[in-house]
Amino acid sequence: MAQILPYVQIGLSVIMVGLILLQHSDESLGSAFGSAGAEGQYRTRRGVELYIFRATIVVAMLFVLSAIANILF
Repeated sequence: MAQILPYVQIGLSVIMVGLILLQHSDESLGSAFGSAGAEGQYRTRRGVELYIFRATIVVAMLFVLSAIANILF
């Protein structure tokens, strides 16, 4: 099992990076410096965006669990 865990972590990390890059963001560089670009605008995730958001959370949790397993074994 110890020989396969690094490959599992690599696969999970690639999937997680892809899911993070697919997420939609309304943030701009101006908002990082206090600009009033999208201030006060909240929106709900729906459809595919909600699925990608939840899949990112699941993959992140699997990645953390595999890292813990890699430490223990």
